[in-house]
Amino acid sequence: MARYTYDRLSYEDNVFLQMETPSVPMHISGTQIFRAGPLASEDGGIDVASIRRLTESVLHRIPRYRQKLAWIPGENHAVWVDDAHFSLDYHLRHTSLPRPGSDAQLKQLAARIMEQPLDRSRPLWETWVVEGLEGDRFALIAKIHHCMIDGSSGVDLSQILQSPSPDREIHESPRFIPRPLPSPEELRRDSRMRRLSQPLRWLGDLYDFARNSENLAGDVTTRASAVGEILSWQLRRPSDTPLDGPVGPHRIFDWLPLPLEDVKQVKRALACTVNDVILTTVTGAIREFLIRRQVRPDELDFRVAAPVDVRRPEERGRLGNRVATWTVPLPLHESDPLRQLEALTETTLELKSSHAEVGLDVMMTILEGLPFDAPASLASRSVNTLVTNVRGPDFPLYLLGAEMLECYPQAPLLEGMGIAIGVLSYNGRLCFGLNADYDRIPDLADFTRLLGRAFEALARAAAGVELRAAHPHETGRRDEIGERPPPGGERPAFAGTSASRGAEPLETVPTTRH
Repeated sequence: MARYTYDRLSYEDNVFLQMETPSVPMHISGTQIFRAGPLASEDGGIDVASIRRLTESVLHRIPRYRQKLAWIPGENHAVWVDDAHFSLDYHLRHTSLPRPGSDAQLKQLAARIMEQPLDRSRPLWETWVVEGLEGDRFALIAKIHHCMIDGSSGVDLSQILQSPSPDREIHESPRFIPRPLPSPEELRRDSRMRRLSQPLRWLGDLYDFARNSENLAGDVTTRASAVGEILSWQLRRPSDTPLDGPVGPHRIFDWLPLPLEDVKQVKRALACTVNDVILTTVTGAIREFLIRRQVRPDELDFRVAAPVDVRRPEERGRLGNRVATWTVPLPLHESDPLRQLEALTETTLELKSSHAEVGLDVMMTILEGLPFDAPASLASRSVNTLVTNVRGPDFPLYLLGAEMLECYPQAPLLEGMGIAIGVLSYNGRLCFGLNADYDRIPDLADFTRLLGRAFEALARAAAGVELRAAHPHETGRRDEIGERPPPGGERPAFAGTSASRGAEPLETVPTTRH
């Protein structure tokens, strides 16, 4: 019996490590805003000691939080090993805004935290407790490397620390006894054995596929066609726009909350999905933003990556990535929001009928079993931006009695991508989080306001839809947007296995439909 234990990263998880550069950190972040409530201390601060004890009490349910990377000698591939020198004090940080801290200052802090790469010699996560926020509030800013989670598993992860009830007891955590580390020779030997045995695993997978298929020829054709469609997108580059290009090391962050009921009213009035509403809203905002940058959108081939959650029920509660991604061309040539919606609905229906997510899953299975590590450059830039939509809980969550009011995702930028749009539904709100390159899109606040106006235009076009209230982006003057371009343009414990892969789901599978 081996004297050590470790977990090999899947191909997809490992790709997120390979894609990382000093200017493109590949971690997922999120800013959660709480009402201080019982966590408010007498001096006006936050009871961080209690948050620390709570975090320590659940670490045994999240094995990855006490594991770090080790590399297989001679390969650009990593494994997870226990960190014998793990210290919670390094990962749980405490800071404060200058009182009374504003939302604008919190956004600046979140951007600064997001742009700093994680230390690869330690477990790949940090949580910042931010006090001093006006209105008797505080925030948690969490960042976790994408090789460890995706959007769906991130939502599950947050519900380990938080609870649906204000009442929460802190229990003692089992003692952490780190497993012995594998030697370089042991890692090398096990990798050789894995590659030699891969043909047998492939044969087993093919046998199971043939045995469980009711229409073998049809299923093979569907998968081959889906793979071909993905490769065809990879071979054609999208148009160049001011929203994409070389990415610098600095970030700017903004957010927009929308009442979820407003979004659902539009969905019902237009007989579409919540995801269709989101993509149409993004289309309207990007079209208007490009026009303001003196770009003609009519002939642009502008595409978004739309991740889809393909986890099976038995894979819920596992860290790692389980992702398939649609490539969705946006109809920027259409100025009418209803025509934009119609075009997007047709596109998503075609993607569903072509089983595009199945094709990417097949490709990941093939790449996982290759006798060599395929380079991350295979994931060449075939999109202009990313739009992720994760369905969160439709009930309030509490951190030791402090109610979470809002949660804004910060999706990472990819090389050549100037903006990433994350969307999370939570307790009656649809929370847009906008992460952008600071030098490429310094006018991100303008884009945020255009996003709100694009949704209102779609709501007006849907006859009979009345919005519940004015949205936050309209609290200022409408002429704040510049007309000229800027100069220079008890929740389940995580199994800790890397065998599963995950995704931020756009509303494309029945389990994620609003």
